[in-house]
Amino acid sequence: MDTKKKVLIGIAWTYANSDIHLGHIVAYMSGDVLARYHRAVGNDVLMVSGTDSHGTPITERAIREHKTPQEIVNRYHEQFTEVFKRLGMSYDCYTLTATPYHAQKVQEMILRIKDNGYIYSKTEPASFCPKCNKFIYDREVEVICPKCGTVSKGDQCGNCDYVFQTEDLLKGKCRICGSPTEIRDNTNLYFKLSDFEKPLKEHFERSKDYWRKNAINETEKFLSEGLHDRAVTRDLNWGVKVPLDGYDDKRVYVWIEALWGYVSATQLYCDEHNLDWRDYWYKSDEHENLIYMCHGKDNIVFHTIIFPALLMATKEPYVMPEHCVSSEFLNINGEKISKSKGNGWPMLDMLNKFDPDSIRYFCIANGPEKRDSNFTFADYHSLHNGEIVNKFGNFVNRTLKFKGLEGNLPKGTMDAQIKAEIEKTYERVGDSILATNFKDALNEVMNLVDLGNKYYDEQEPWKLFKVDREKFNDVIYTCVQIIANLGNLFEPFMPFAAKKLRDFLGLGKPTWQSVEIGCGKYFGEMEPLFTRLTDKDVL
Repeated sequence: MDTKKKVLIGIAWTYANSDIHLGHIVAYMSGDVLARYHRAVGNDVLMVSGTDSHGTPITERAIREHKTPQEIVNRYHEQFTEVFKRLGMSYDCYTLTATPYHAQKVQEMILRIKDNGYIYSKTEPASFCPKCNKFIYDREVEVICPKCGTVSKGDQCGNCDYVFQTEDLLKGKCRICGSPTEIRDNTNLYFKLSDFEKPLKEHFERSKDYWRKNAINETEKFLSEGLHDRAVTRDLNWGVKVPLDGYDDKRVYVWIEALWGYVSATQLYCDEHNLDWRDYWYKSDEHENLIYMCHGKDNIVFHTIIFPALLMATKEPYVMPEHCVSSEFLNINGEKISKSKGNGWPMLDMLNKFDPDSIRYFCIANGPEKRDSNFTFADYHSLHNGEIVNKFGNFVNRTLKFKGLEGNLPKGTMDAQIKAEIEKTYERVGDSILATNFKDALNEVMNLVDLGNKYYDEQEPWKLFKVDREKFNDVIYTCVQIIANLGNLFEPFMPFAAKKLRDFLGLGKPTWQSVEIGCGKYFGEMEPLFTRLTDKDVL
């Protein structure tokens, strides 16, 4: 078997109806940490995602803004692409679901699953607006909640979270035109999710050791309640067309076609680069496959239940996505992120104000790995100034800009204990990343920074320079080697700073093994890696 692994990393698709904010990024960042680590190790990595372009919220926004859904999607896709580029998200393929290519791949999947007997038609009562002359989906119906009396959209009460039943919608009004709605029979396609209860339970037992606690609990609860078939089509005119006769006025439900984006994005990238997409998705005796799904806790069941069921339904030899990396939620100043409050901190605004590596550092060091976490500017300032500037930046600056060094690395001998600790750090950081314990991994790198600062302070090179030049050379040589290895070790977390260090020291692409640069190296002038934040640096 080829020791080089095929690693597919799927990051949750960003929905194109509002600005991308910090809460999204903390969930996505885990995927980029994994991708950068696996590339440094030498594995074959493909990181994919895109803009989720269909569904009712987009059509609603288009109506409000007097635009087409495609115009809404284009606007947010452009924004998302810019944010991810500036943040250093190393996507191999970032696409969108509103493309003919994606539509074709979804339609092929629908037809295959139907041919396998897992899609059927079903007629049931639904809301119909006589004035608009069309069936309308639950979010387009305005009803009075029978439990609390609140006027709400017909999917779920916004006040008490009551889920409306069909009979509750009998007294509804169309939110588009204001007319009373009727209940009429409507025919849609359904996916036989219930047929996969046993294999999905087996998948759960095989995979749960790779999942976080929230994914285990949520999936276990969902399975224990029994699986119900899910609608494949909706009454919309915006989305992927249904590849079957008699459904011209419907579109493929966004839950199924967006999930298939992980496969279609892989196919798109491989088509464009003359590769075989099956290498990443099909079982093979020639190499090991790793598939990671990275998302927030509100998307757990889609990635642990629905998507694996779709893969199974094709009856093709897919590798099941066993590694589920599900983040908790990030709060802002102690409050849940809310569109109505506008407290999510749009990422473009943050990137225009703050260093992208600093944002990444916060997302990892204070991210919601195992429980909800909180963002305040006081905490952000503390991490940036205390950890990044005072520790990491200062160690690099005072070593490489030592007066009298004149940019030349002197001939010296590396401290044996420091060398051994560097090698152990690679191992510990790698083990923590593979366990998706990214905070622990980052802490291990910072421990090496702390060791470097401690060694520098204890050895007092500013004194040795005057009295013991040979010892001074050994100390500076050792400190420079620490910095060179930090250029590798920080790659998954702060890639821009890591690259600056590697470029400055004449190193190439990041590797996941200890490096030692030779004496006589001329450094030149290096700008400080980071700038200190002040109390005025807020949004």
